[in-house]
Amino acid sequence: MIGGGVATAIDIALRETMLFAAVGILIGGIDDFAVDLVYLALRATRRVRGKPPLLADTPITPPPNPRRIVIFVPAWDESRVIGAMLRTALARLDHPDYRLYVGTYPNDRATIDAVARVAETDPRIRLVIGDTPGPTTKGDCLNALWRALRRDEQYGERAAVAVVLHDAEDVVHAAELNIFDRLIGRYATVQLPVLPLIDRGSPLVAGHYCDEFAESHTKVLVVRTALGAGMPLAGVGCAISRRALDALAAARSGIPFDAASLTEDYELGLTIARNGGRGAFVRTAESPGGPPVAVRAHFPATRGAAVRQKARWMTGIALAGWDRIGWSRWSDWRDHWMRMRDRRAPLEVLVLCAAYLSLVLWTGSLGCHAITGIPARPIDAKVRWLLVANGASMLWRLAMRALFTGRAYGRREAMLAVPRALVANIIAMLAARRALWLYVRMLFDGVPRWEKTAHDFPSDIAGTEQR
Repeated sequence: MIGGGVATAIDIALRETMLFAAVGILIGGIDDFAVDLVYLALRATRRVRGKPPLLADTPITPPPNPRRIVIFVPAWDESRVIGAMLRTALARLDHPDYRLYVGTYPNDRATIDAVARVAETDPRIRLVIGDTPGPTTKGDCLNALWRALRRDEQYGERAAVAVVLHDAEDVVHAAELNIFDRLIGRYATVQLPVLPLIDRGSPLVAGHYCDEFAESHTKVLVVRTALGAGMPLAGVGCAISRRALDALAAARSGIPFDAASLTEDYELGLTIARNGGRGAFVRTAESPGGPPVAVRAHFPATRGAAVRQKARWMTGIALAGWDRIGWSRWSDWRDHWMRMRDRRAPLEVLVLCAAYLSLVLWTGSLGCHAITGIPARPIDAKVRWLLVANGASMLWRLAMRALFTGRAYGRREAMLAVPRALVANIIAMLAARRALWLYVRMLFDGVPRWEKTAHDFPSDIAGTEQR
């Protein structure tokens, strides 16, 4: 009787968790499949019209009348990478009129010295030391750079037409400023793809970023832009028009970046869209048949670092972002759809936890019934069909992920994309727990902190550019 009671209890728990997980997976699968259908329709439609499916015809040569562009690089505790990043950018960028503004903190002497060594050799580097000891937030550091830019222009520097955002570990593309120069004005924001670099020492943890960005920055942002929904910025490889930043600064006591946000780049793009600014996601080949013009960088290679980064994203976008920027106009279903996709991560984690718990309970149920000899109740026909549909949906999702990873990185990485899906799920579940804690802490003290991870810059690229 005791064994039978345990088996019954496990069966009840299994039935409820399995049903919750199955319904949640089905809803998420339908959502993702709808995006796939829109993307496939876009490709088919543009091919019928005789045009490439993405913006492959964007000129990447310098414009006839180049305009001043400034690049903001916030840097807290980045002495390991900032020197190599700046030297590489100076050697690569193919534009006649740009400046690099690097934001540092008075209590981070190592980063200040690393930037100063490069600035001594090239006047295009502008070292900015903020007034507040770090770490603050990335938005606060960007505001310090904005104030420095305004001061320089007041003292005679040529006015910039756009501000480009980069991080201290980014490998910039030579043609990116030419694209920004040609498109800023027609668009308030321009975003280039971000493609993580392959880390052979971390094929699973660092590699799962390759899968996510390959799909997001090849498909999802294309769909988002085509639908006319607000386009969030990735924080790197993006340009914001000076007019849009001036308008934000006028509404925010002279500073355009929100220092109270953990994901100021994401919110910035949506805020500019809400104010009427058009955004463009530009994916173009650097040469016919060549790789895309994209920003490349190493992403976290350890579980702990990945969890911290994903937790910050989840807190800023899915939790605090909901409070801070809300929703779009009530009738704008396209923007509502995309924002709901942005904010579904916590619910996805609940569904994932229920799904993995169902597997554990299923194993326990099999064991109990084998020991007691009591036959298990058959699965309801409707639930069985639901599981079959979810199985097909998951196979489709894995195939799509492998397809986009393969297009960006080759066959080997495409095969690794399948086991990396499990790694991504584990990191997401761990990050959700941390994100909830960060969010609760923010609600009580209201002071976000720049919770950064250690960065690496590819030594082979740095060495080549410095020779």
